[in-house]
Amino acid sequence: MGNNNTNSTKVKCTDLQMPFQYSLYATTYILIFIPGLLANSAALWVLCRFISKKNKAIIFMINLSVADLAHVLSLPLRIYYYINHHWPFQRALCLLCFYLKYLNMYASIFFLTCISLQRCFFLLKPFRARNWKRRYDVGISAAIWVIVGTACLPLPILRSTNLGNNTESCFADLGFHNISMASSIGMITAAELGGFVLPVVIITYCTWKTRKSLREFQVPPQNTKERKKALRMVLMCAVVFIVCFTPYHLNFPFFMMVKQHVFSNCSFIKSTLCFHIISLCLANLNCCLDPVVYYFMTSEFRDQFSEHGGSVLQSCVRCKENALEIRQRKEDLQTISLECLDDSKTM
Repeated sequence: MGNNNTNSTKVKCTDLQMPFQYSLYATTYILIFIPGLLANSAALWVLCRFISKKNKAIIFMINLSVADLAHVLSLPLRIYYYINHHWPFQRALCLLCFYLKYLNMYASIFFLTCISLQRCFFLLKPFRARNWKRRYDVGISAAIWVIVGTACLPLPILRSTNLGNNTESCFADLGFHNISMASSIGMITAAELGGFVLPVVIITYCTWKTRKSLREFQVPPQNTKERKKALRMVLMCAVVFIVCFTPYHLNFPFFMMVKQHVFSNCSFIKSTLCFHIISLCLANLNCCLDPVVYYFMTSEFRDQFSEHGGSVLQSCVRCKENALEIRQRKEDLQTISLECLDDSKTM
């Protein structure tokens, strides 16, 4: 009898409603959508078209921008759902949007790690960096997409329970499949070790080595400048990682245990679910913070964006001036025509 009461309490606490999540998610996605779309579109345009020198982690930046853009393009559907509380589209589209969210998260984690590692490696081993081939970065990027894409597949599958019977629900309102404790532990371990602990160790090591090299070596001024730029980039990657992905992964094991009905304390369960919602909103900020890495930390990107962005603005200004000139000429011609008609009537 006591066990039944405990189980009912767990279920009741696990099914706590979080009404604030709808407005919070909708507001977050609205604020992220336009800046994320414009920044990542511009970044992808500049990186692919105007930077011919594909070193200094440019290939990884292109892939990071693609990952961010894929998630940003799914945000209007998320905004629609969290405002209307209704999903009128197909089940597959719901699962695809759900999948893109986690694909973006873990692809961003690995590409940020690769950017930090490569900048640190090229800084400490400049002679080996000269022999580094572009195809190496392409191969590493392809391997990341395959690994991350495969590893994220269980996440939408895990949340697809009852989706076929209730097509109006999606995203945060999706239920959980009941899985064994062993499967849950395996998923938590893989996500935490592979998607959080290992990248944290690598980014921390790269930051430490880059700062150490800047302090210890007496180098020419131009090399010092290059080392400072490398340090800024590694530090920016660390900031994005800490702000966007650390809160989610600190809470993820507790969130999974809540869904497995491990805890019975309602206050702790409610706190865990609330923090899960907030951490997901923070994770989405990477779509706006990643372009900062390209613009402020890469001189090539900044120079090319300023040059070609200025050209585009100048072209727009010229087009506007030409349009105004054509309109003025039309008005002059109309005035002359009216004067000629008046003269003819007078005669």
